[in-house]
Amino acid sequence: MKNKKPSYSALQWKIYLKIALIAFAALIVVALLTNLADNRAADLLVSLIRRVFSIDYAAARALYFQAIRSNLDYFIYAAFGIFFLILSRFLLSQFAKYFNEISGGLDTLVGEKDEEIKLSPEMASMEQKLKVIKQTLEKREQEAKTAEQRKNDVVMYLAHDIKTPLTSVIGYLSLLDEAPDMPFEQKAKYINITLEKANRLEKLVDEFFEIARYNFQADALAKTQIDLYYMLAQMTDEFYPALAAKGKAIALDIPEDEDFIIYGDPDKLARVFNNILKNAVAYSEDNGVINITAKVSGDKISVIFTNAGGVPKDKLAAIFEKFYRLDSSRSSDAGGAGLGLAIAKEIVVSHGGKIYADSDGAHTTFTVELPVDSAYTNTQPM
Repeated sequence: MKNKKPSYSALQWKIYLKIALIAFAALIVVALLTNLADNRAADLLVSLIRRVFSIDYAAARALYFQAIRSNLDYFIYAAFGIFFLILSRFLLSQFAKYFNEISGGLDTLVGEKDEEIKLSPEMASMEQKLKVIKQTLEKREQEAKTAEQRKNDVVMYLAHDIKTPLTSVIGYLSLLDEAPDMPFEQKAKYINITLEKANRLEKLVDEFFEIARYNFQADALAKTQIDLYYMLAQMTDEFYPALAAKGKAIALDIPEDEDFIIYGDPDKLARVFNNILKNAVAYSEDNGVINITAKVSGDKISVIFTNAGGVPKDKLAAIFEKFYRLDSSRSSDAGGAGLGLAIAKEIVVSHGGKIYADSDGAHTTFTVELPVDSAYTNTQPM
């Protein structure tokens, strides 16, 4: 839907009216100059010349004909020239006035938030547009501040959480180093704990790197033909160790013999599905099943991920925001930096699709809708 064009009819009518008034005044002056040839006007001018120069009637009449009547055309041309300059000056001043108002409004956009944008009544359309821009900028600024605060909180939490596993790793390694003749069972126990803490430490460090390299907007898409079934089947295999540890499983309910082909960046779309699955693994109930289905509807393909476990309705929209963690507890091993779903959303949107979540309290569903490029509706590329 195209944006509605702003209406400047009030401004146009105001300028037209002033131009008409100046033109009307010019016509009146020309008419007056033309009437200088009229006998009554001529007699008045002759009388005026007699009084000014103290000369007789014949000399005054001769001077009138010589100085005024014979040069009447030049007077008319001069009058037109003067009014043309007046009109030009007026138009320039009017446009300068409106440009100054717009410039002042633009300055207000980056000025104090409580400063109101106010333009002339005939510039109401521009005033409204500037106010909308100001509100949008203020909203984005607030969102940026909120995201930055969340980022700082996450970094602070991660920095704090890194100390705990690091202290444990150093402590158990020190015990192993100080007691080389430690019983095998005890040594195996300490090594197992150290490995567990080291894995946790690696995860936290990876989240730091995730925050540092979060700049997806600068990445260009490298699009190619993608078979969604094989991409998701491969991911299912890759997630098996993480799922098996918690008694979970993935049910991929996509017919292998049907064409689920899209045109997109395989690495980035794989990241989308990876982030959704990581979220499902982290927050779904133990011993549950994560169902993946897909369907084609018109010119789009929908991939649906469903798992047991509900998400509060008031948090569904926020889970796609940067640095938002559904579990805000610092000690939660499930909670990451809060970037996974935000990155997934940006990748999907860059492909011309959309991603959204829904929950009925018992189950949570993530839906990814991607367009099917017309040049790649079949398995054979054109």
